[in-house]
Amino acid sequence: MIKVYGIKNCDTCRKALKTLSAAGLDHQYHDFRADGLSAEDLDKWIAVAGWEKLLNKRGTTWRNLSDDIKESVNEAVARNLMMENPTLIKRPVFDAPQGVIVGFTKKEQALLGL
Repeated sequence: MIKVYGIKNCDTCRKALKTLSAAGLDHQYHDFRADGLSAEDLDKWIAVAGWEKLLNKRGTTWRNLSDDIKESVNEAVARNLMMENPTLIKRPVFDAPQGVIVGFTKKEQALLGL
């Protein structure tokens, strides 16, 4: 079973869910906004994938942060920011038998067996 984390209005998350369904892979979706985000999940992802990979610096939420915050980001700051604003997490995040996979490029799709 692959657990997919994201937000419902994310195009990449929708594409990932469609692709998993088309491939017949058993999966479950978890929406950060509707279902929340546990500190345990976030800590696991940071430990496995790294906070730098997990922190989405390309989205609106990041752009709306003050320059002071952006310039002072380290692991602890990034963790707190992602807990407060889950949209700062790069999406989708897969908790799969292969491990924690962040994103949905061809590389991540290959890791998922797609």
